[in-house]
Amino acid sequence: MDNIQEMIYGLRDKDDKNAYRCLKELESASMDSNIVYSYFDFFAEMLEDTNSYIRTRGLLLIAANARWDKDNKIDEIIDVYLKHIMDDKPITARQTIKALPSIARYKHDLINDICAALRKANPQIYKSSMQSLIYKDIQEALKAISML
Repeated sequence: MDNIQEMIYGLRDKDDKNAYRCLKELESASMDSNIVYSYFDFFAEMLEDTNSYIRTRGLLLIAANARWDKDNKIDEIIDVYLKHIMDDKPITARQTIKALPSIARYKHDLINDICAALRKANPQIYKSSMQSLIYKDIQEALKAISML
């Protein structure tokens, strides 16, 4: 348990390589058990961080723990989560969009909200080099969700 807690705190490490390592280990642990889910509120707080890397880590860990969300905590924060489809940083937006099918797989009650937010998204707010990538991500996410 101490190791999990160290990795949780490592998510905010100024050393991005260490923080990324913590993210990957926590995502892996989330596949096998609900031990990481107990830190959900910590991940939810990360969504409001000024650092886009920290926001992204929180977004990804929330999605990785959707299968364990018996308390419906994702339902409570879904509006905050979905606003990151159009995050200030296009990389964070792309990660959010790609994570949404994972949430939809376990949170069927949120599929309509997720799909509506994806359809409403406007990739034209980003530089032209990112617009087609984000548009493609949105289409792929909608397709994946429609197959659930």
